[in-house]
Amino acid sequence: MKRPELLIPAGNLETLKTAVIYGADAVYIGGEAFSLRAKADNFGREDMTEAIAFAHEHGVKVYVTVNIFAHNRDIGEVEKYLSELRDIRPDALIIADPGIFMLAKKICPDIDIHISTQINSTNYLDFKFWYDLGAKRVVNARELSIGELSEIRKKIDAECPGLEIESFVHGAMCISYSGRCLLSSFMTGRSANMGACTHPCRWKYALMEEKRPGEYYPVAENDRGTYIFNSKDLCMIEHIPELIKAGIDSFKIEGRMKTQLYTAVTARAYRKAIDDYLTDPKLYESNKGLYMEEISKCTYREFTTGFYFGKPDENAQIYDSNTYVRNYVFLGYVHEMRENEALIEQKNKFSVGDHIEILKPGIRDERAEVISIRDAETGEMMDSCPHPKEMLLIGLDKKPEVYDILAVKA
Repeated sequence: MKRPELLIPAGNLETLKTAVIYGADAVYIGGEAFSLRAKADNFGREDMTEAIAFAHEHGVKVYVTVNIFAHNRDIGEVEKYLSELRDIRPDALIIADPGIFMLAKKICPDIDIHISTQINSTNYLDFKFWYDLGAKRVVNARELSIGELSEIRKKIDAECPGLEIESFVHGAMCISYSGRCLLSSFMTGRSANMGACTHPCRWKYALMEEKRPGEYYPVAENDRGTYIFNSKDLCMIEHIPELIKAGIDSFKIEGRMKTQLYTAVTARAYRKAIDDYLTDPKLYESNKGLYMEEISKCTYREFTTGFYFGKPDENAQIYDSNTYVRNYVFLGYVHEMRENEALIEQKNKFSVGDHIEILKPGIRDERAEVISIRDAETGEMMDSCPHPKEMLLIGLDKKPEVYDILAVKA
């Protein structure tokens, strides 16, 4: 069986390095413009150059999103940006707008082009259309089932040799068709299709009916509202065999705005699940409980299999809240070791005497006690660290390694 690519998101340079170390085959990132995650930190030219060099040193590919739907006013800047990317040389560009696609072919002829899920490719003719124009890969619409993807695979194998299928297998789901949503633009003036989504699908709404012209009343007298658009998160880690047998080339994790804890946990859990299955399907089956235990260490909204096994029903939605399940709290990651102390940028509060988890690539975790905390600049000893983003030197009773993630059970 063909080994599928594991494609992990990264919102900044530190997260990209985490994705690479924790098991990604490829990482997708956004630049400072023309990406559908404007609120992520994203990558300037210097960081992007360093990111690509770091990934390539570890045999990992980097794909850059250029997937806005452009207006006339954007075209000149898009041309300049594509010229920069031509010089930086990522492995592929992820594009949605047909006009930007044609510009990319002209300006970056030696860089592969992947068609974004925003294009809504739902049938094999869509795939052939983009193949004939020169695309290397198509990210299918999330509204497809395993059966439909299997059929697309058979068709494009016959007519489009070398064309790859990329599918989302984990992460947040959009209420709108493949993410092409106008809610944010309509309600806040910030367009999701220009990278500025405010996620109104996660807001609480009251259901009203018009009993007389201009007079609206709650559907029920005691109706306090509902999160009617709030989907559960996609999780396919228990269905790796079906995804591989369907012929999907790249397993994509959603989450360029998520923490390094999320990146590390999803990367290593899916890495192990894929490798276990390809080693021995019985090994994969015996470890399913472990995969689910691991994947629950990052924040999530309960899980669904999306459209893979048929159209979702009301059980795929969360109507009573928009909060995450949060089993672990991210404390920081090890930037470097200074003798027996770990240098971290602290993300959440912890104290001397706390017992924390050291998360490692390959799921080799250790439990450790915090022996000491001191300010990395002044050397001042501290009992606790209540202020985020402080650079700290942490003493533990177990010696961590660079890139280890520090977390504590919530």
